[in-house]
Amino acid sequence: MKMKINKYTLIFLIYFSLNAGTTYGQNTTTWTIFRGDRQLTGFSKARVLTPMKLLWTFQTEDAIVAAPIIAENNVFVSSIDGKLYALDLKGNLRWSYETDNSIEAPPFYDDGKVLVGNLSGYLYALNAKTGELIWKYETENQIMGSPNQFTLNGKSYLVVGSYDYFLHCVDASTGKAVWKYESDNFVNGAAAIGMNAALFGGCDGFLHVVNLSNGTLRQKITVATYIAGSVAVSDQLVYTGDYDGQFSCINLEKGDLTWKWNNPKSNLPILGSPSITEDKVVIGGQDKYVRCFNRYDGTLYWSFNAGGRIDASPVIARDKVIIVTMDGMLYVLDISTGEEIWFYEIGSAIAHNPAVINGHIILGARDGNVYFFGR
Repeated sequence: MKMKINKYTLIFLIYFSLNAGTTYGQNTTTWTIFRGDRQLTGFSKARVLTPMKLLWTFQTEDAIVAAPIIAENNVFVSSIDGKLYALDLKGNLRWSYETDNSIEAPPFYDDGKVLVGNLSGYLYALNAKTGELIWKYETENQIMGSPNQFTLNGKSYLVVGSYDYFLHCVDASTGKAVWKYESDNFVNGAAAIGMNAALFGGCDGFLHVVNLSNGTLRQKITVATYIAGSVAVSDQLVYTGDYDGQFSCINLEKGDLTWKWNNPKSNLPILGSPSITEDKVVIGGQDKYVRCFNRYDGTLYWSFNAGGRIDASPVIARDKVIIVTMDGMLYVLDISTGEEIWFYEIGSAIAHNPAVINGHIILGARDGNVYFFGR
């Protein structure tokens, strides 16, 4: 018996076949956390069409060293001037909120609130529409990484790391402390959320796997001497670079390294975070290269010389890799081959990854400008 398929069913089947199995990333119109999702995979289903044009810029009062985010049709970006800015998608200022110190951490959006930490160690929760302060939580040292969020028994909680050595868990509604987990050194990056745990690499060189329910340690795995960036997690595999230039894949089920890669010609640091697809993982480093590996066995597929130091994390948008450099270049690469598709010279150092939504790339640079690209 032959089954008739009308055009609407066919469109659905084509769409499903293109997207089946893709569990990474958020939707194509928001980028609510600096790596795109709670697992910090740096992946988006958004389409990036090239060539692009610079549609607008917005000038803050000092350097921008943190990634922007996008939610409620607004761009939220922090600056060393100590302010968090909310801009509409045409580059108009909606509001700004001034904290008591510089902000080097990316903001995070959750349930009508935008949250950001500063160098005084405060985590601020602001109304995303108005910029009004909802609550403020104090750690005992500076906050350099983004918060992340999880839900337990119907309640929303936040985790954020601090240079006070602790990972803090906070009630998202009230800003009250829930638990603290102590590491052996500074917590510089954000914690990924996966497998009912918060996962982060510390400056103590360990991968910490912490139970979300009570903040107790589940696993502590030796990785390297110093992990500056945030880890990315998918299934039982965790990926991270380190200050010695090693790139590692850790198997949580076995509690050890599945594979690792080192540059035989240099040991320059890997400060950014990796990006993950179903079968690939991409990372950039201070040796000026961005590299793509088989994420299961570490086979190197390709490398691209960006010509400048890479401190930022890559972003994968479907079939493209987006990377920025400290000499002010923005590149779009083919994820299959590593070949350059398009580039734009900004001319000012870019220390953190862009945000990506359908048709647009948004980033901040050390010249204090927000750059908004589109068709």
